[in-house]
Formats: sequence, C-alpha cells, structure tokens
Amino acid sequence: MSEALYPLKFKTIYKDKIWGGQKIKTYLHKDFGDLPNCGETWEISGVKSDVSVVDGGALNGESLADLLVQYGAELVGEKVYQHFGNEFPLLVKFIDANEDLSIQVHPDDKLAKERHNSFGKTEMWYVIEADPGSTLIAGFNQELTQEKYLKVFNSGRLTDVLNKEDVKAGDVFFLPAGRVHTIGKGLLIAEIQQTSDITYRIYDFDRVDDKGNKRELHVEEALAAIDYKFYPEYKTKYQPAKNETVRLVKCPYFTTNVLDFTKSTTKDYSSLDSFVIHVCVEGAYTIKHNGEAYPVKMGECMLLPKTIDKVELETTSGFKMLESFIE
Repeated sequence: MSEALYPLKFKTIYKDKIWGGQKIKTYLHKDFGDLPNCGETWEISGVKSDVSVVDGGALNGESLADLLVQYGAELVGEKVYQHFGNEFPLLVKFIDANEDLSIQVHPDDKLAKERHNSFGKTEMWYVIEADPGSTLIAGFNQELTQEKYLKVFNSGRLTDVLNKEDVKAGDVFFLPAGRVHTIGKGLLIAEIQQTSDITYRIYDFDRVDDKGNKRELHVEEALAAIDYKFYPEYKTKYQPAKNETVRLVKCPYFTTNVLDFTKSTTKDYSSLDSFVIHVCVEGAYTIKHNGEAYPVKMGECMLLPKTIDKVELETTSGFKMLESFIE
C-alpha cells in the first residue's frame, strides 16, 4: 500500500479577514479569486471544518483525513499515529496582516481539552516579508498577576504592558500556548502550529466589520489561559547559515529548521519516525523521489510521508525553506 504515497501538495484554502491584504497575491503569487482580500491561507490542515485535499498525482482529490484512515503510520510515523490517531497534528498557514490582528491568546492542551475537546495551540511564526517599521506583540513587558492584568485591562491601558517587537524578514517567534500576542500591520508570515482553531480575542481596537458590528471578545475565557510571567527574550535567536540545516524551534509539538540553500542537496529522513513538511518561503526547488519530480516554489508546501526516507532537492536559483516534523 505504501508504494502509493509520494510527496503531497494540497489545494490552498483561502480566507478573507477583516485585517487581510493583497500580499498573498502580490508577493506569494497565489490567486485568491473574487475574495476582497486574503488574510490567511491554510496550506496543510486537518481542522474538521477545513480539511486539506490533495492537489495532483494518483491521490488527487483525497482528503488528508481519508489518507490518515487509509495509511495511518505509513503517512505520519508510528509514534505520531499512536499519539494522534486519525487527527493530523499540525496546521500550516501563510498570514498577511494588512492591519494589526486582534490581541489574543490560545489555551494549552489541558484547558482546550476541558473546554473544547480540542488540542491547545502552541505556534511559531517565520517572518517572510515586513514593511519598514513593522512591529508585533509577544508576551508582557513586565511580570503580572491575573489581578494586576485585570486592573490594567479594565482601565483601558492593556497595550502599556504588552511587549512590542520591531520585526524584519527572517525573524522567528515561538509562541507557547498562553502567550498573549498579535501580528502587526505590514507582516507576511509563515505559521506552523498545533491543529487547533481556538482563539480567545482579548482586544480588537474597537474595529467594526462591513455591517458595523464589532467582533466577539473572549475576555473572561482568556483569564485562565494567559501566562502572566515576564520573559527576558521573546524573539527566537538563531544563526543564519547558507547551505546547511539550521534549527529554529524544538518543542513537544514540532521541530522546525530553516534551509537557506544556493545549491542542490540531499535530505535523509530515515532516522525520523515522522512525516516532514516543507514550507517554501523563497526561491524554488524540485523534490526528486523514485524517479519523479515534484516542483516547489515560494508560497507552496509539501507533505513528505513517513515512508519517504530520502529525497534530492534540486535547485538552479536557490531556495529558502522551513522543514517541520515531530520528534
């Protein structure tokens, strides 16, 4: 059965958002059709309301959910399958913030299970492109308690205690569940996260939609989810390097590396008991496997099933790619 598995590309799911823009089209060259804007694309998703569907090859039109039922550990790895069963554990998105997103927080596994029978949401951001002067918010700029937080929130001064970061292309932020955050205006981001669509919106800058309605807030729900601690560093430090695999993030939910290559290379995944996701954020390359060629360009993602141990990555122009798996 495993002979049928090959590097899988999925049909992009486009989502317009109150804060979305045009960079998905103008920068990533992905056509979102008649939508007025595109705030997010979901590239690989097992979220029940938006399950990814294979785009191309013998499995064209099959959903990721069906593939999990059919292939199980051959698709995702033995350990991953034992832990997650027929739920795909990661969600991969591109996000274009034409305006600031709401200030928000996500619950951890325990709280999400209790309240929503869902996974929590730990995530990471890789900044693909940033307008000059772009910023984002990650965590607090001082130690808080729930009581102190509420006092500041109720006085309308929440933004005074939030940690604001200047952002440029190539920056990485790891956001464990519980960390208050928002993506700022002018940022195009690749996001890798646990499979969860649970967001507690704390503050939305008093915005209204095209019908004059404010979006729902979840101020009370957020209280038990928030991590009130202060951390000295919120931006992920890493040393960029050409033509080698550089570790960005390692956590229980995913490991992500960045590969910035000017030449072709070979990747051996045989020691991993996991699927591997490629997220191309610059340039282009071709995955060679079993005599077949699978082109990947900026703005595209590939899922390499566990049964694929070794691939050649051929490039003429060079590429930059995020590589994620579960250890």
